[in-house]
Amino acid sequence: MTDRMKFGLYGLHRDRNVEPDVLVRRAGLAEEAGFESLWVGDHIALPAGEGNPPRLEAMVALTYLAAVTSRVRLGVGLIVLPQRQPVLLAKQLTSLDVLSGGRLTVAVGAGYVEPELHAMGVSLAERGARTDEYLAAMRALWDAAPEFTGRFVSFAGVVQHPSPIQRPHPPIVVGGHSAAAYRRAVRQGNGWYGWGLDVDQTGLALRALAETASREQRPAALGELEITITPPGPPDLDTARRYADLGVHRLIIELEGIDDAAVDGVIASVGDALAGHV
Repeated sequence: MTDRMKFGLYGLHRDRNVEPDVLVRRAGLAEEAGFESLWVGDHIALPAGEGNPPRLEAMVALTYLAAVTSRVRLGVGLIVLPQRQPVLLAKQLTSLDVLSGGRLTVAVGAGYVEPELHAMGVSLAERGARTDEYLAAMRALWDAAPEFTGRFVSFAGVVQHPSPIQRPHPPIVVGGHSAAAYRRAVRQGNGWYGWGLDVDQTGLALRALAETASREQRPAALGELEITITPPGPPDLDTARRYADLGVHRLIIELEGIDDAAVDGVIASVGDALAGHV
């Protein structure tokens, strides 16, 4: 079993939470309830006709959250990395880390919504290669390397200031349930993120991750791989403990599917019933 479980809250960038007063009030409720982190997702242009809720852009939403909170960590995840320009993104993430006082966590994925990727000028076939290269390019900028040469992005003679408060950079969490995502997490990530997994599915995923780690070379500087899971729904205390027994470090509670009138109560109940006991 891990040390005391951490709890995050996902979804304050979406649905009714796009209203500034609602977002501020619920961010404050979550911080006071003891949530370790607030998370926002990253979709820019989704296919029409699929019941898409209102959604704030991730960097803007996190900047707003940074300004109205003081202690809770701020997570962006999963940011669809291949559809972001990595030089600009590195600057945005550094700025968020600085303005939040070093509270940022960055979770990345390769994406899967083909029309969205195409709208951003990225093919589905290139998404994995772009994800790996963009991570390397951002790390080069954070390490103050003056040049980088890749297939999709190259630069020379440029630097970015200031540096992130968290050194060498904010924690990088890799999301996804594919073999490629497991390899990326082991080789490049500070953590791994599984979305929508129940306890049994989490156990299977962690076994696959462990098998990948036994075959891959993980840089010693990355340390232990932190495990984050979003369950299918808010877990009760016993279920949270079962996740912890598997080695999960953080559970992120998703607000989608919860009636808006019940959201405040869910925030309070998770903070009160779980955060102090798992």
